[in-house]
Amino acid sequence: MILVTGAKGMVGSYLKEIYPKEVLILTDIEELNICNKDQVFSIIEKTKPQIVIHLAAETNVDKCEIEADHAYRINVLGTYFIALACQEYNIEMAYISTGGVFDGNKIKPYTEFDDPNPVSVYGKTKLEGEIAVMSLLDKFYIIRAGWMIGGGKKDIKFVRKIVQLMNEREELSVIDDKFGTITYAKELVSNLKELLETKFYGTYHIANSGMCNRYDIALEIANILGKNTKIKRISSAAFPLPAPRARSEALRNYKLELMGLNKMRPWKEALKDYLKEICI
Repeated sequence: MILVTGAKGMVGSYLKEIYPKEVLILTDIEELNICNKDQVFSIIEKTKPQIVIHLAAETNVDKCEIEADHAYRINVLGTYFIALACQEYNIEMAYISTGGVFDGNKIKPYTEFDDPNPVSVYGKTKLEGEIAVMSLLDKFYIIRAGWMIGGGKKDIKFVRKIVQLMNEREELSVIDDKFGTITYAKELVSNLKELLETKFYGTYHIANSGMCNRYDIALEIANILGKNTKIKRISSAAFPLPAPRARSEALRNYKLELMGLNKMRPWKEALKDYLKEICI
């Protein structure tokens, strides 16, 4: 039995497809307030899952910067209560973190052996969540993901927005000075499933291979969909936002590679498959 928090989000939308035979307890904020210790302990004691996959988080980077108390409450305190309950009932935990825990100064993609140094409130709260999990548990998986794509019709992030804009405009301006790696949520869930079966606890990066920027992604979307949209390069300075963004959040699945467990495809292949999902 697997208990999942935040199951109505982008990653959670693929759980039933990847786990067709497992018993899943899918919760969201309406069913489980992760900031309520008593509620967290009650549902975990009642269901007694083999593992808790903790997806629930505030992922809006700018909202985290503006409403820091909210970000710390959800991303740190909520994670602390989940980890504390897993400790109490001897349950494994998988915590989904982010490449946003790094400062972006490295030229090459970050590996699991690089030191975190977040520049935003969002990154700081996710790192504190990692620390809570590591300090309380022995049987844990910390999974750092890249720029998430997925969710189908629920998707409100970059890829779907670009597809919509390409249907409405002849020209787009897209930033080219912030780098990262895509993580197709469907492949994340699949690769995570295999990792959980190994019982190789620890911290891992799970992202599709290849470093890119938003401009690269937009060009590839136009190429895949056969769009003639003119795409112009532009600096991120043209789009001032409340939260600072690191120059790079690019990740390499180094530990999975070394262990022969990396099943994440190159980002262009993953993007092509996801576009089929939302455009057909």
